[in-house]
Amino acid sequence: MVLRPFNVPGARLALRTKRASPLFQGRRGEGEVVLDLSRLLSRSFHPAPTGIDRVEYVYARELLERIPDRLSFAAVHPAGGYYGRLNSAAVRQFLAFTAAKWRNAGAADAREGRAAIVRHMFALRPRPVPRATGPRLYLQVSPHHLDNADQVGAILRAEGAKFVTLVHDVIPLSHPEYARPQGADEHRRRVHTIDRFASGIIGNSQATIDALVPHMANGLAGRVVRVAHFGADAVDIFGGRGETLPDRPYFVYISTIEPRKNHLLLLTIWRRLVEQLGDSAPVLVLIGRRGWENENVVDLLDRAEALRGHVIEAGEVSDTRMQALVANARAMLMPSFAEGFGMPVVEALAAGVPVICSDIMAHREVGGDAPDYLDPLDGLGWMKAILNYSQPDSPDRAAQIARLSVWRAPTWRDYFDIVIDLLEDVTSSVS
Repeated sequence: MVLRPFNVPGARLALRTKRASPLFQGRRGEGEVVLDLSRLLSRSFHPAPTGIDRVEYVYARELLERIPDRLSFAAVHPAGGYYGRLNSAAVRQFLAFTAAKWRNAGAADAREGRAAIVRHMFALRPRPVPRATGPRLYLQVSPHHLDNADQVGAILRAEGAKFVTLVHDVIPLSHPEYARPQGADEHRRRVHTIDRFASGIIGNSQATIDALVPHMANGLAGRVVRVAHFGADAVDIFGGRGETLPDRPYFVYISTIEPRKNHLLLLTIWRRLVEQLGDSAPVLVLIGRRGWENENVVDLLDRAEALRGHVIEAGEVSDTRMQALVANARAMLMPSFAEGFGMPVVEALAAGVPVICSDIMAHREVGGDAPDYLDPLDGLGWMKAILNYSQPDSPDRAAQIARLSVWRAPTWRDYFDIVIDLLEDVTSSVS
């Protein structure tokens, strides 16, 4: 069964074909939700977040706002094994600490920062799992331990809960050449866990759901499924001030440096721009850590003297610095070959920053008519667009800014309206 793409942000899809079992029959608004925070705890000592880290954080923040009396927290220990329940007051303090750390990554003394993390981890020591007296849902929004179906099954039995999960992408299965050497097998185990246990599935895009279906032996029938686009509330994301910026027109690319992100295209273009324009060439700022299988890209970054001063590898930066860099860029570049969603595209557009991105389904779904789309193999087209956008009177850039005036950004409010609706439907309608 293939689910056809929707063209509007926050589109909804529900499939319900079974009646609820007596144990889980209940009225809407009565079910307990247990949010798994394994990913955030496992990343406690990392100064800057990944996109998945941010999503898990936003889930905790927004559900605390919406359903505080029905929300509990749990986690798998970073060393393995089910950690159990977490104290909600300690979770709130940990979330506040995490947000402050991300905003000012690298600013605090490293030893003091590590000591603070240890204190928070101690406060988050596990509590016993209370007996379920009514409907209970276990919500996991990261792939943290999904490759271990037996562990997930044991957690669900301990909790007496139905399982709801968020699928970010299926790229290691649809494009295994872009994954780590064992990435496809690991992701296949994750999808098997979802197929075996999930009563509810949230897709970050219709493209993700469509890619998931062929790998689900049991299909989607009998589950509650929703497509919900991540929010990009500009007031919540952008606003960095007082940061040092390049003194020439510049472009940004936010991404882990890995093969599917197509950094090699941009570095090759920038070398040509420098050959043609010298110090008049625009600057490229790369935000994100180095990943895997990147020998050619790393060689260019480390050894290409022609790119010195023209390509800045910023690495992992604080949220404040990232926001300032994006807000003042000529455009966000996103030439990736495959995406489940493309959060940097949406966040840049929401902040009024133009985007030039690859013409793939996920980008089209979330960007609509706003960005300029190019084939990720069209090097000459990308170079032409970059040259155009680098000019102060760029007609193409002005045209995109005009389109942005009517583009509607997906919001976290809309997103969690969909999520809450799914949780209620799983509680009351799925066996």
